Amino acid sequence: MSEIQLHNSLTRKKDPLVPIDPGNVGMYVCGPTVYDRAHLGNARPAVVFDVLFRLLRHAYGPEHVTYVRNITDVDDKINARARETGRPISEITAETARWYMEDMAALGVLEPTHQPRATAYIPQMVEMIETLMSEGHAYAREGHVLFDVDSWRERYGRLSGRSVDDMIAGARVEVAPYKRNPMDFVLWKPSAEGEPAWPGPKENGVEVSRGRPGWHIECSAMATELLGPEFDIHGGGNDLMFPHHENEIAQSCCANHTERMARIWMHNEMLQVEGRKMSKSLGNFFTVHDLLDGNWSGGWKVPGEVIRFVFLQTHYRKPMDWTERKAREAWGHLGAWHRFKRHALSDPARSFSGEGVDEEVIAALSDDLNTPLIFQRRLFELAGDAKMSSVDSPEVERFFETLAFLGFLDLDVERHSRRAAVANAVTSRIGVKGGSVQLLPGDLARLRDRLVEARAEAQATRDFGTVDALKRALVDAGVEVRMSKDGVELVPGPDFDPAKLEAIE
Repeated sequence: MSEIQLHNSLTRKKDPLVPIDPGNVGMYVCGPTVYDRAHLGNARPAVVFDVLFRLLRHAYGPEHVTYVRNITDVDDKINARARETGRPISEITAETARWYMEDMAALGVLEPTHQPRATAYIPQMVEMIETLMSEGHAYAREGHVLFDVDSWRERYGRLSGRSVDDMIAGARVEVAPYKRNPMDFVLWKPSAEGEPAWPGPKENGVEVSRGRPGWHIECSAMATELLGPEFDIHGGGNDLMFPHHENEIAQSCCANHTERMARIWMHNEMLQVEGRKMSKSLGNFFTVHDLLDGNWSGGWKVPGEVIRFVFLQTHYRKPMDWTERKAREAWGHLGAWHRFKRHALSDPARSFSGEGVDEEVIAALSDDLNTPLIFQRRLFELAGDAKMSSVDSPEVERFFETLAFLGFLDLDVERHSRRAAVANAVTSRIGVKGGSVQLLPGDLARLRDRLVEARAEAQATRDFGTVDALKRALVDAGVEVRMSKDGVELVPGPDFDPAKLEAIE
């Protein structure tokens, strides 16, 4: 087993994973705020840290890894959604938490060991706030309790690499009259009438206010309760490094009297769509459910395993660009492996546990989750070895065990053999003479996707026989085939004969 090395945002280098408890590993990852569907960017950390979770389970044993991913179910955005819709907050959070877990499951994400909801840990938050107040790290003003950054000034900012003075100079923070310092952050706030409220922390025996916790204290309290005052790995998107994770560190270390909160801090980069920041104003914003349901610009239902494959082609510390071309290519690779399973195994319906995973894949993941090495090279080598071997051979076993380990456990052969994932892509657009746009007929859309799939398989195996046969059949049916690095385009010509499409497979 390779030593696991992970890039530590705190030390700015790869550090070996040396668990505090040699036989057990604890990991905390910031989860969703449940007021709406998870967008595609929300899914990236879930997939990234799911891969790390799988690696840790392989290295230490499932019973020796504790993975905590929280659910924030008390927040101003949730309150606003309740006001907009007139629905009870409990109904909104229950529904959207269920949506999130269903969508992540569709991407092959394992359930964490614990998924604590913030509202279940209010007493622990209040206790932590009272400790901070009693030791001079927090103060009460106008019904609020705020963390006093000056009380930890020499250490505040180490994660983000900025001094307090620099942060004040360039900060966009709420400068409220009850703050001593612009960088002080809220631990507790009073609730307005009709908003969720709990008994608040007390100062000298008197309740500061009936209200609700600030965002940052939630993670500190839940991590302390479930993993201890200090644990091994803390993860999340790099947009959380400041202020959220910086504030977590400050309040946790001060309340728990520790030098650090987590030994290794990991942050994934952000996601783009077709080379641009995902934004509703740009028309390129969509949720995971939109992709799964076909309600996006591509117009076809994207299987969850395709989304996962696209994500893992890019290293987690690099910006990830979602494109339809990448999704089509990923679907092509996976479709080829689905069909291969039918004749590579005497029992194509058998399942795999992931225990027989390829050691080179483990070595790549142990090197700071080097998924590009796996998804751009090693998997295709394993597929090639398997295709050159006999039914049920060790090479075949190793290939499918590796896929299972990487989160592609439910290779649904029948679904993909029917190509149902994209068979409904009748709204795919193609360019035609004169610059106008028309919709592909259903059979032609199916064959375009079949050709995309065959080309992806051929690029991996270097066998272009199927691609050439499909092209010849399409040309014979009066279809012009245009293939480029950007994809496959089928253009019906003047001699187009739809009847001939039916015979093409």
